[in-house]
Amino acid sequence: MNAPSESWRNVAILSAAQALAASAGPLVTLAGGIVGQSLAPSPLLATLPITSLVIGLAVAAVPVALLVRRVGRRAAFMIGAAVSMAGALIAARATLAGSFAMFCVAAFVMGAAGACVQQYRFAAAESVAARHTGRAVSFVLVGGIMAGVLGPEIARRGRHWFGGEFTGAFVLVAIVQLVAMALLAGLRIPAVQTAASADQAPSFGSFFARKPFVLAVVAAGSASAIMSYLMTATPISMHVHDAHSIDDAAFVIQSHVIAMFAPSLVTGWLVDRLGVTRMMVAGALALGMAVAGGASGHSVAAYWTALVLLGLGWNLLFIGATVLLAQTLQPAERFRGQGLNDFTVFSSQAVASLAAGAVLHRFGWVVMNLAVVPLLIVVLALIARFRRRADVGLS
Repeated sequence: MNAPSESWRNVAILSAAQALAASAGPLVTLAGGIVGQSLAPSPLLATLPITSLVIGLAVAAVPVALLVRRVGRRAAFMIGAAVSMAGALIAARATLAGSFAMFCVAAFVMGAAGACVQQYRFAAAESVAARHTGRAVSFVLVGGIMAGVLGPEIARRGRHWFGGEFTGAFVLVAIVQLVAMALLAGLRIPAVQTAASADQAPSFGSFFARKPFVLAVVAAGSASAIMSYLMTATPISMHVHDAHSIDDAAFVIQSHVIAMFAPSLVTGWLVDRLGVTRMMVAGALALGMAVAGGASGHSVAAYWTALVLLGLGWNLLFIGATVLLAQTLQPAERFRGQGLNDFTVFSSQAVASLAAGAVLHRFGWVVMNLAVVPLLIVVLALIARFRRRADVGLS
């Protein structure tokens, strides 16, 4: 473990890098569906670019964890920023050429790079004493506040630059990734103990025999899937179906991403004080309120209320699940367990984002909101069972 000052310096760098590197995600979320609507051969495929982003996250989750183990977190994170920059430039080229396939490939590449950003929270958890894990994870995710403002703002400012739809925006976000890379060069992450050989490493299947691990993965996967499912459809529903302006859609997405990360200012402290599962229950209930808000109508106010509650619910449930995961894994199995967690989470998120376009097109905004209620019931039931059985002293 580093000295306290060095440890929190790492956390500060990771938070700043999160603000820059993670801006690619909100940009693709806002622009992807709109670009897809104009370039896709069928409206059912309009959200495929966003799904490609999430598939990239899922596919790269385990390889990135193995890369981190091989070259270290700093080098892996810098490689991720470089890959994201390349993906953004490919996206800019695709919008100029009007190529839907190329745009989906670019989104996939940016998603794969995003798997490195997802590792920032684990790096923060490993940089500080165990009692400060929740606060360190939350502080890194606070960087997402700036990312939530920056991504949509880049989309708005660069939408019509260079003659293509959002071409300039992707050029701008490529430059932002370069700045993130420079920040990450200053990291001093301590080495993490790993299993000495493949024979000593636990099998992937063995992780799912642990109830705390299963709860952490299901909770994080459900939070991310519900968030992606509703967020992906929002710009299309607002701008294409309900004829709200792109500025209104950008404002709602900005507010949503801020709501995803702003609570992190206090969530880590609350997790440390109140316990993991209480915060997870609060997150699931907030997601239920988001569904009710989304089903209430098609006004800008209804969309805004639903998406802000969606961001809040994701934050509470996802951070709670992340802390539970960190407490469950031993140092020698962290990379494998973290990679398996992220692969499962982002695979669920990919399926949800792909389904969003089809469900929205066939059934409409209100029905697609109500469709997530059964999943929320399952999550709450699992948390209740975990608390009742008291398998470990983490509740």
